This record gives sequence, C-alpha cells and structure tokens, in this order.
Amino acid sequence: MHMMSAPNLEVFYKRAAAAEEEIAALKKQVEYLQQSIANNDSKLQTVPKDEYTKLELENIKLKHRVAILKRTIEADRSKIQSEVKIDVYNAISIYDTLYKLFKKAIHAAYGDKIEPPVIITTSNNPKFGDYQCNSAMPLTTLLSNNGIRTSPIEVAKSIITKIENSDMIDRFEVAGGGFINIFLKRKFAQIALSNLVKCGKALPPYTKKQKVIVDFSSPNIAKEMHVGHLRSTIIGDSIARLLEYIGHDVLRINHIGDWGTQFGMLIAHLQDRFPDYLIVSPSITDLQSFYKESKERFDQDQEFKTRAYECVVKLQAFDTDMIRAWRLICDVSRKDIEKVYVRLNIKLIERGESFYQKHMECLIKDLESRGLLEEDDGRKVMWSKCGNEIPLTIIKSDGAFTYDTSDLAALKQRLEEERADWIIYVTDAGQSTHFQVLVHCGERAGIVKSWHRIDHVGFGVVLGQDKKKFKTRSGETVKLIDLLDEGLRRALQKLKEKQRDKVLTEEELKKAQESIAYGCIKYADLSHNRNHDYVFSFDKMLEDKGNTAVYLLYALTRIRSIARTANISQEKLQELAQNTPISLDHQKEWKLAKVLIKFPDVLIKITKDLYLHQLCEYCYEIACAFTEFYDNCYCVEKNESGEIVEINMGRILLTEATAIIMEKCFSILGLEPVERM
Repeated sequence: MHMMSAPNLEVFYKRAAAAEEEIAALKKQVEYLQQSIANNDSKLQTVPKDEYTKLELENIKLKHRVAILKRTIEADRSKIQSEVKIDVYNAISIYDTLYKLFKKAIHAAYGDKIEPPVIITTSNNPKFGDYQCNSAMPLTTLLSNNGIRTSPIEVAKSIITKIENSDMIDRFEVAGGGFINIFLKRKFAQIALSNLVKCGKALPPYTKKQKVIVDFSSPNIAKEMHVGHLRSTIIGDSIARLLEYIGHDVLRINHIGDWGTQFGMLIAHLQDRFPDYLIVSPSITDLQSFYKESKERFDQDQEFKTRAYECVVKLQAFDTDMIRAWRLICDVSRKDIEKVYVRLNIKLIERGESFYQKHMECLIKDLESRGLLEEDDGRKVMWSKCGNEIPLTIIKSDGAFTYDTSDLAALKQRLEEERADWIIYVTDAGQSTHFQVLVHCGERAGIVKSWHRIDHVGFGVVLGQDKKKFKTRSGETVKLIDLLDEGLRRALQKLKEKQRDKVLTEEELKKAQESIAYGCIKYADLSHNRNHDYVFSFDKMLEDKGNTAVYLLYALTRIRSIARTANISQEKLQELAQNTPISLDHQKEWKLAKVLIKFPDVLIKITKDLYLHQLCEYCYEIACAFTEFYDNCYCVEKNESGEIVEINMGRILLTEATAIIMEKCFSILGLEPVERM
C-alpha cells in the first residue's frame, strides 16, 4: 500500500485551503454580479443591453470556475484518502469517513432518488461494535412510502454489500432492527497513534480556513473586573484557542466600554478633584471608588449632571482636553484589567466602543439615505427585516448614540473592513435577543451576507452556595482579582494538606499552586453546559476525584512520569515509534486507543455547536480509560528492591500518545500542566 508522507499531506491541505478560499471569493463575486443583474433588471431602460449581457456572461463564467475548483478539491481529497489511508489518521475524522462510506453505499443500493438518512453513532457497548449505522429503519419507511416493501434487516444487508473496502473497518454485523454494528481495525488505531508519537504532537482535523472574530470579556473602563466577566473571558479564550489550533485566522477582540455618558461624568469629577490634571498626572489609585464618587454626584447634583453631559458632547467632538482626560482614565483602568489577563494567560486586542465613533457617523448617514431609520417618540430606530422584534435604537432623543449604534457599526466594520467570515459574540444569555435583532438588522441593511456565520455564545450566571448570584458577604459583586487570590490561597492549602511542600522545590510548589488555582477556576466553568447557571465552590473545584481540574492535571503528571521512571525521553519515544508497534492486544489497551482516536471528531463537533463542556467530558473519559489500562497492564516492572526488570515499550508508547492528546486538550481549555505536582 502506497503511503503519503506528512509533508506531502501538508502540501495538499495548503492547496485545498487556497482553492476553497478562491471558491469563497468567487461566490461573493457571483452574488455581487447577481445583485447587479437584478438591479439592472429594474432599470433596463437606463442600462445599455450589451452591459447587461456582459454581466450575465461574467456570472456564468464565475459559476463555471467555482464548479471546476470544487471538482478539483474533491478529486484531490479522494486521491489523498486512497493514498494516505490510515497512516495520517490523526487529522482524519472517523465520523466523516463512516458517513461518506455509508452515504455512498446507500446511494449504490437504492439509487439517488431517495435522500439517504445517514445516521452514524458511537456504540456504548463493545459487544455491539465501536460505531453503529442506524439508517436502515428510517430508510425502510422511505422505501415503503415509495411503494417498495422490505424490512430493516434486508435494507441493512443490502447496504453492507455496497460498502467499499476501508482500512478503518474490520467487520460489520447486522443486529435486530437493522442496526449495523461497525468494528474498527486495531491496526488502523495502532498506526494512527504511532504517527502521533512520531510527530510528537496532535495534528488537527482538516478545516477550511476562515477569518474568525471572537468578541469576548468586554469589561467597562473605570470599573474593576468582577465575577460577571469571568465566564465570557474563560469561554471566549477557549473558543479562540480551539479555532486557532484547527487552523482558522482568529482575531480576539476586547470590545470594552470606553465611550458614552459615564465618561462625561468621570471627566467632570476629574476636573474637580484634580484641576491641574493637564499638567500633573493625577494618582488615581482606586478607580472603583473614583467611579462611585462621580456616580453619586451625577445622581444627586443637577449642576454636575449638566456639566457631565457637556463633557460628553465635547468628548464625542474630540475636544483635545477631553480626549486627554479620557485617555488618562482609560490608562489607569487598563492596567488593572491587564493584571487579570496576565494571571489567566488571556490574549486580547482591545478595540473599545470609541474605535467606532467615526464608523457610527458614517453608518447613520448611510441608513438615513436609504430610508432605513424611522422616527419613534423622538428617537431614530431601525426595525429588523422581520418587523416584529424590538427595534435597534440608533439615535436617542437627545442625539446621542447607543450600544445598538456601536454594535451595528462594529458588525459592519468587522464584516466589510476586517473581511470576517465568522463572528462569535460571547456574552450572557440575557443578551440573546439583542444579538438576534442585531443580525436581522444587519441583513436588512445588506451588511450580513448569506456566506457569513454569526453566533451568539450565551451562558448562565455564576451562583454562590445559596444558589443566588455570587456576591460578597456584604452583598457587593465579587472582584475577579480577589477571586484569583483566594484560589491561590486555597490551592496552596490543598498542596500542603497533601504534604507536597515537603517534596517539591519552592519553584515547583509555586507552579503547582498557580496551575491548580487558575486551572480549577477555568475548568469548573468550562465543564458545565454554558447555558446553565453553576454554583461557584472552591471545595468542589479542588477535589482530587471526579471530573475536576485537579484530578486531570494530576492524571497527566502521573502519565508523564511513567516514561521518566523508565528513563526514556520523549525524543527516544519518537525514535522508538518508527519501528515499535503500540500494544493494543489487551482489551483495556484497545479501549483506551478507541477513546484517543475520537479526538478529531470531538473538536469538529465543538466547532459546530461551541459547547466546550464536551471537551472536558472527553478529557475525563481519557483519564478514566487510562486508569483502567494502567491498573491492568504493566508498563514498567520492578523487582522487590525497586530495580527495573522489564519495560513494555508498546505500552509506554500508548502512554505517550495519551499524554500528547491530553496536553492538547488542556492547551485548548487554557490549563497549564506541570511536571511535578
């Protein structure tokens, strides 16, 4: 069997990605031309006939070019799959491969007239195979509706006769009800995992590269980050990590609140507290208190309130003194925000509401010129194309812009200037209606096109032990920096309880403390279905049993220690993997291997629904399968005096494959494993 080398595979992926990017660009041109033709159809009396004909011909040529590129990609992909087969499996999806095999077989058995219901699932019981195709029963119903009488078992048998040979599949069994049990080849998994060790890293599944913008965290200037920002920051960072890993061009945007009425209030208070702020930089050490003072004055002092509004007007007109005061406040706040990001290892590009001021002005002119804004009790609003939703308030009755204005301007800038294909907003679930209306208005304004994907990743709130919103004992919102400090204190306490301070160096103890503290906070959030509220509990987070960060971090540390015990380096393991087969004879070895080779499918599914708890469940599944393997299969045998008498290299290689995949999962989740814990 001819095998394709990894470099050649990379060449194919690059070629396919380039071709698919060209297809996307051509599709946009086709849509533009179609729109031009449609526009000309309504103005034929003013457009020369030869220009109209030219547009039609150009449209036909572009469609033909798209079709050729698609055929080229599919031909290349088929060739790659036939040549590569199983030795580069780590970048291939089992689910997608089985889906294509069964779809083709059903078409071959029953023709193209029936759209085949291809249903592929994983099996929970190894007696019934590793995967199942459950298409026979719904297919029987479809055939019956078309006058063909048969049974699910007969349909299943017919499908099996048409399935092409695959290096992935060992055998099929037809069970009652027409369920087709699919058994994978151990050799397939063996080669796939060997390649993993040879590479020394987990290769991602193939994806069509897109420009993706992930909008997350988004704190407000002059307000300290609190527990309410926790979920957006953690979930958004993990989504960005996943999409970056599988090959997308990701722009991480921090859409901070740095514009609007509150800045007039803050600047007016700054002028009173530090009248020489233009000459001497004021030392604002507690911006939160500064904000509270200004808010109190704004609510109680009408003269101050009037002056604050005047400051807003001057700020939005880019008055030099106002801009300097604004920058000063932003800089102080930004330093506090950055402290949190450094500790959680969060990377973001700040692009606040102020960035879109000029964009908002241009947007309003455009919307007004096209008659898309309507008067509503002094406001100017925009209705979505549905017409039955809450409208966006584009201009308030006092002439000021709103969050709606900046969000629509940001949407336009991101799609038209940044050329984003996909935008992901990570905010609390309470904003879902807002983003739904935003997208609908974007479509009505011609900003959002058919090829754009826009997702709102909503999430529930963080609760305290009393099942109410997480607050301090005094009833105030919990500051995020205080939460991280408490996590460090609790993690150190946990390590000392286990007497790890007696065996770890000071540096190792500090690394373990930070790994556990920040890891448990992140993992507790990500391991819950994001739609649900969750109770914040350090006691539960720091448990060393069950699906927790502590248990998983320790599991990886233990896995990595096995090769060290045998005095085998990772470089040596890569060398051994060239000729030493991974051991999969024992049922526990095979069970672990089947979990590991699901890695690409787990990631592909998350890119579709953006539910990260599935990756946490997968990590826990790996850890449990590994524990069963390790308890039943000796990797390193020692005599009574502790000397190594035998090393099972095939099993050591399996532990290395496990560690590689777990480390990549941890990287996506933002966890930092340590060598010793």
